[in-house]
Parts: sequence; C-alpha cells; structure tokens
Amino acid sequence: MSQSAYISLVQGSAMQEITLDGVKEQLRQYREQTEQTGRQLGWDYAGAAFPYSVEQKPEARDLWFYLKGTNPLYRNIVIGTGIRETENGSVSYIQVVLPDGSTHGDKAKANELCKWIGKRLQAEVKMFNGRTLYFNPRK
Repeated sequence: MSQSAYISLVQGSAMQEITLDGVKEQLRQYREQTEQTGRQLGWDYAGAAFPYSVEQKPEARDLWFYLKGTNPLYRNIVIGTGIRETENGSVSYIQVVLPDGSTHGDKAKANELCKWIGKRLQAEVKMFNGRTLYFNPRK
C-alpha cells in the first residue's frame, strides 16, 4: 500500500504557491548543495545523497513526476503538487508518494527530502508516519 507525505505552504511560508517546476528546482538545488559538500570532502557525496534521476511520463505532464533510483537500494518516489481548500483559503502543497514496491531506502530519502524542502520553504510537513513538522514561523 502506498504512503504519502505532504509539504503544505501555509501562512508564513516563504512561498504561497509551487508548481512541479518549482519542486524540480528545489531538487536541483539539493543536488547542487550535496555536490558542493562532496567537493569539500573529496568524494561523490551527491551520488549517495541523491541516488535518483528525475523522470517524466507523457501522460503525467504537469501533474506529477517521479524519481527513479539509480542503484538497487532505491526504486522510485512520486512527487506531485496541488491546491486544497481550507477554512482559511486555499493551500498549495507538494505530495510525496512512496508507491508499492518502494524500499526502506526510498522512505529514508523521501523523509530527508521532505524535511529539507520544508525547511527551505518554511512549510508545514506531514510525514509518512502522521507526525507534523512546523518549519513556518508561527505566532
């Protein structure tokens, strides 16, 4: 059974809306940051920190994309965006899905990516285990 985590751009977040291209940009920055760390350490840290390639299926255009694992420990993670209505207005969110057949490595990387993106966007992150992390400034 697949599992989902949500990164919600609530009031006080760095952005109020995000698109798939915006998520891909966040992943590009993550990869770039790990490459810089790897250069400082003198090894391919980016390959270990982000062992995926970004793939897009034609029928999923502008709806979702997936991260395809580049080694046997990682299979795939599906990422999509959307907007949901709440009592305070509409909230843009990123949904991270672990489809059937995902590995423990996929879940660990998805958790790491959710936290990293949530922190950068000052968002509210509902993890796979149901816990909520608040990176947004709250009053």
